[in-house]
Amino acid sequence: MSEMIETNKEEIYRAKLNLETAQIAWRELQRFFASGAALHVSADIDLVEVAFQMSEDNAEQIKQWMQAGKLGKVTDEQAAAWYETDALVWGVVVSPWLLVQAAESLH
Repeated sequence: MSEMIETNKEEIYRAKLNLETAQIAWRELQRFFASGAALHVSADIDLVEVAFQMSEDNAEQIKQWMQAGKLGKVTDEQAAAWYETDALVWGVVVSPWLLVQAAESLH
């Protein structure tokens, strides 16, 4: 019974994160980048799943993604390219981080 309740809580929280995910112009997110709080999520993983795992402090999974180059700080080159093209990104906040993914990459 408690396992079912835990599963329901996780599903509800994932749905909440999904609702908090939005497309936004990269230019509006410069303060997050400037403060080092913007993390890039690779196109081949689910943005909401990354947000969920971060909110759960799943350090092992986060470490695996980082080591595989699938999660990391937005680079100066990425930020400049997105700024110059006035790119839209998907974003979700998992305090203190802002997770971003190229808009065409959301699953």
